[in-house]
Amino acid sequence: MTAFILVPGAFTGPQVWEETAARLAAAGAEVHTVALTGLGGPRAATGAVVDLETHVADVLAVIDSTGPAGGRDLVLVGHDYGIHPVRGAADRRAGRVARVVHLDAGMPQDGVPALAAVPDQALRRRLAEDAGAGAAADEAEGADGELRPPARGKWGCWGSTAGLSDAALDRLTALAFPQPLGTLLQPLRLTGAVDGVPSTGVLCTENGASIELVQMQVDFGDPALRALTDEKVTFFELPTGHWPMLSCPAELAEVLLRAAAGEGHRLRPPGAAQPPPHLRPFLLDVPQLPRERTGNVDLYVPEAEEARPAVVFVHGGPVPAGARPTPRDWPTLTGYARYAAGQGVVAATLDHRLHGLDGYERAAADVAAAVEFVRADPRVDGDRVALWFFSGGGLLTADWLAGPPAWLRCLAATYPVLAPLQGWGLTDVRFRPVEAVAKAGSLPVVLTRAGREQAEIAATVEEFLTAAGQCGADVEVVDVPHGHHMFETLDPTDESREAVHRAMRLLLERLRS
Repeated sequence: MTAFILVPGAFTGPQVWEETAARLAAAGAEVHTVALTGLGGPRAATGAVVDLETHVADVLAVIDSTGPAGGRDLVLVGHDYGIHPVRGAADRRAGRVARVVHLDAGMPQDGVPALAAVPDQALRRRLAEDAGAGAAADEAEGADGELRPPARGKWGCWGSTAGLSDAALDRLTALAFPQPLGTLLQPLRLTGAVDGVPSTGVLCTENGASIELVQMQVDFGDPALRALTDEKVTFFELPTGHWPMLSCPAELAEVLLRAAAGEGHRLRPPGAAQPPPHLRPFLLDVPQLPRERTGNVDLYVPEAEEARPAVVFVHGGPVPAGARPTPRDWPTLTGYARYAAGQGVVAATLDHRLHGLDGYERAAADVAAAVEFVRADPRVDGDRVALWFFSGGGLLTADWLAGPPAWLRCLAATYPVLAPLQGWGLTDVRFRPVEAVAKAGSLPVVLTRAGREQAEIAATVEEFLTAAGQCGADVEVVDVPHGHHMFETLDPTDESREAVHRAMRLLLERLRS
């Protein structure tokens, strides 16, 4: 028999689990919903601080109240913020817990507060600064050490509301509680025992997560992510937003039962069958020109007496800081750079610091510094430079679209993300190419569009093209109808090769004009 302990996320109490709990019970499972202190559970004593340890104790109390394990498998389910007290409790009762389920939640580590997982990056910074300064929360954030729950139209700042009916959204809002700030600010404390407990990740794809994206992160080679390929770690997807217990309780209950049985998708270790997509060969035969490495920038310089135009290639991401090799050594980047240099222009690649979704400002600074480094090279015609962006690096195009300098002769983007995806928490208007394109003026843009792109990324491309059409921006589209994201290594077809050739021709024509 399986006993589920269901722990709600930020601002929510045990009521959100009602339909899912009923379906689990109907399937023969024992179900306990946890009422966290201040979130539908006991009220804190006057003057008492409610923090993460308070909620860990709440979960421990339910675990201990279930009595000896006997023939039961105890499964802890943490949604959103709820995964923090779940992991804290499982770490202290590792021998009692059969599995931990991360329901649209990360895998918080020792010493990291729940604040680090708050999607809204601006709010995250403000709360961290206020906590460091000992400042009181402003009116929008509440008082008395609490963060006010979102208004009905603001839940999207905490996760996708896809799949929620109007009635479900009304219910979510009506049942919401203020979140004690101490629960977000206090670091999680783990001994490491929880790492030996089997786990399952349930990813809500409408909130921006998917098994494919997690596998891609693992494939980058960061040692910190290798644990996700362990045989005892499984994954499921639900095609819904961040609150599946309200949008699809039946499907969620089925997934939880399967997770408890040890089912689910297992990730492959990097290079287990064949090299991961980003390390497979480039689809073109390109000249093996030498490169010059200075700091985080590589230059590919053709032999020439006069200064030449230059193209700076900007990789996507986020790419974990521990990924090896780093992006400038990936076959796609070196392939494009050698192709461009073989056409007689200086090519540059760089490693930038887009290691997480909070890294766009740092990455933008790295790109700007690299561009100035390239322009200052005496072998480069500093008045003729093009920038070429890929994948998640597409958001970095916004700065250049919003204020294109005279020396920027062309901007290219290949399978780019052109608006922040759902769940990324990027409220800063700076990194929104769909808005910046209105200021691009006569800057030529070459956009390569993959026909089999991930739906959420494809939607940002279409939004960008609509905005470009409305403002009359100079955008040339190169289509790869049967190409996937990273088609240069995934789809080495004649169609893909012609797309790369055409994009390069278009860029070079504009760069040299």
